[in-house]
Amino acid sequence: MNRRDFFSNGMLLGGLGLGCSNSLYATETMEQAAKYPVAAEADILVCGGGSSGVATAVSAARHGAKVVLLERLPSVGGMATNALVNFFHCSDREKKVILGLVEESVLRADKNGWLRSLDPVNRHETCTFEPEGMRIVWQKMLREAGVRTFCYLTAGEPVMEDGKIKGVLSDTKTGRKFFTGQIVIDCTGDGDIATKCGLPFEFGRASDGLVQGMTMLFTMRGIDLDKRRAMSNEEFNKITKEMEELHQQGKMPAYSVGNAYHFMRYGNNYFPWNMCPTAGNPLDEEVLTQLTEESRERVFAFADFWKQRVPGMENATVDQTACCLGIRESRRVSGNKTLTEEMVLNAVKHPDAVGHGVWMIDIHDPKGSGHTTYYDRSKKNMLEVGTSYHIPLGIAFNDRIPNLAVACRAASTTHEALSSFRVMSHLMTLAQGVGTCAAMALKQGVALDKVNVNELQKVLKADGVYLEDVPA
Repeated sequence: MNRRDFFSNGMLLGGLGLGCSNSLYATETMEQAAKYPVAAEADILVCGGGSSGVATAVSAARHGAKVVLLERLPSVGGMATNALVNFFHCSDREKKVILGLVEESVLRADKNGWLRSLDPVNRHETCTFEPEGMRIVWQKMLREAGVRTFCYLTAGEPVMEDGKIKGVLSDTKTGRKFFTGQIVIDCTGDGDIATKCGLPFEFGRASDGLVQGMTMLFTMRGIDLDKRRAMSNEEFNKITKEMEELHQQGKMPAYSVGNAYHFMRYGNNYFPWNMCPTAGNPLDEEVLTQLTEESRERVFAFADFWKQRVPGMENATVDQTACCLGIRESRRVSGNKTLTEEMVLNAVKHPDAVGHGVWMIDIHDPKGSGHTTYYDRSKKNMLEVGTSYHIPLGIAFNDRIPNLAVACRAASTTHEALSSFRVMSHLMTLAQGVGTCAAMALKQGVALDKVNVNELQKVLKADGVYLEDVPA
């Protein structure tokens, strides 16, 4: 199979367990780039301003680097703000083990009333936050660090010379321009820059090339919480059974059963509901557009049913839908090290660790049924209580382009391991490590993967990162 082959639903057949070539992509040369004006010069150019891009940029800038950040959406935050994905998973169910910039973001949000803490002893979901508030938190962190931020701007074609990336060309409202960087960090989520540079990648699970399902999050308003709370269990069970029957008859869209029941029973006004799944190829813009449109319509189908059947929701309406789908998986760029399912579940520790990971193997059905292994909790997909795995720096680096790193969910993992690593607290942990490493590399005049890891780890600890049990 090659990457021009598609399933009938538009699903790319790229990975199938094989490293994919990138013959469909072409980079620009410095001679070609010289035709365009330089828009901004940076020590470190960060492409993508989601949670990982913010953490990369802030950490690099705080350590003295001149940083430019490019983000295609109107604001920073990515899935956390624009897709309403508002959980930080930070606990090993005994204590918090993810701190650093994640914890700083939490504390800043809490200071403004934008945080709702949960029980870190019994839950992985250590806290939830207001997406709009976190948008402000991260804007301020970037501004205070001196990061030059460009939203509304997609990082375009990479410019290469002598085996190194020199920056990217982007189409601005006043024409194509050149953004330069001594080091470039791909935080696009999809590995757009790395794959355009020719780095191999994998796509989807080994069995059929499908990636994890996506979700359209939304918020409600007008729910009479007291009236709904008074609903009897018998009445609730009757409603949920009716909803299941309607789905089986094709009269109700697919939904995450466990999540739907939780939100129908306990979901608050103005708080994101996570239960509306879809599936397809997130690298095909037309398919992604269709899936987004369909998902929004499905949200209103659920809302119409609840208005008619759920006590307290007679006057409820959809407050907002996310501006984009919550995407969990696309490309996984091959790196110097690959995080595997076994490393996750066995809580493996790494000499090049930059932080800890705690989340389970949480695979959302690639066919869009809404089922997630979150509800199959067992030793087969969860770490032991009180344990965590290490997030290794090597999954961000490659052996082909010494000044390019991938510090987002497109880092080097297997399909199964990504279902744990993809959560935002874990991505920010890797990103803080990569951003700090990049700033150190510039100061020392060495390649990214030549920075002394022990020195890096000391700096990360001084910056508040939890980093324990590192092998000698």
